Amino acid sequence: MTHPVDVHVGKRIRHRRWLIGMTQQQLAEQVGIKFQQIQKYETGANRVSASRLWDISDALDVPVSFFFEGLETEENERTSDVPADLMGDKEALDLVRSYYSIPENQRRRLFDLARVLSDVA
Repeated sequence: MTHPVDVHVGKRIRHRRWLIGMTQQQLAEQVGIKFQQIQKYETGANRVSASRLWDISDALDVPVSFFFEGLETEENERTSDVPADLMGDKEALDLVRSYYSIPENQRRRLFDLARVLSDVA
């Protein structure tokens, strides 16, 4: 059975890898392992050792603490209006990546529109 922390760390690995546009194969090559192992880490099927997490953090250019950000108790996740795995969703990450590729002045207008629409809903 997978441990919730292993699943969370795996999702954070996938999240960061997607944000910087890196494939599992590219990450695996930088870390010196096979891409199937990255798949297992990202799903939480396999635990990431401390030294391997260190190597992954270096390859993804984030501090090791990045992978533990957002850990919450089950109670906090149940009472939140935002899904706990929002940034683990590929569609949400693609939306964020696309949003930041828009020029800043247009991005601000889009943000204002989204805020108005969410207030109406």
